Amino acid sequence: MEDCIFCKIARKEIPAEILFEDFDLVAFRDIKPIVPVHVLLIPKKHISSINDVTEEDSALVGKMIFRAKELAKELGIAEGGYKLLFRTGENGGQEVAHIHLHLLGGARLFEEIRPV
Repeated sequence: MEDCIFCKIARKEIPAEILFEDFDLVAFRDIKPIVPVHVLLIPKKHISSINDVTEEDSALVGKMIFRAKELAKELGIAEGGYKLLFRTGENGGQEVAHIHLHLLGGARLFEEIRPV
C-alpha cells in the first residue's frame, strides 16, 4: 500500500529504530511508548487487519509471535513478564490498517476488565 505508514517503515522511506529485520518482518520501537519496552512487529507483506489473515498467512503470524518472544529475551523483559497484543478494528483500538504485534514490558501490565 502506497500510503501505509508501516509499509513505508518496512521500505525504509520513514526512519525507525529497527531492532530486528529479515525477509518477512520488521520490529521497531514505538514512537509513543506506553511502557518502558514498547516494540511493534510488522510483516513486510501488507495485511490490513487480523480479520484479513488467511490460512496461508498463519506461519507469518506465528513467526511474529516467536520473534516477539526472542526480542523479549534480548531486551531483558522475558523473565519478569511481558504482554503481546494485536488490536483489530475500531472497537479493538487498531489505529494503523496494517497488522502489528505490540511487545510490551518493563512495567506491571494489568488491565481491569469490567462487566458489560
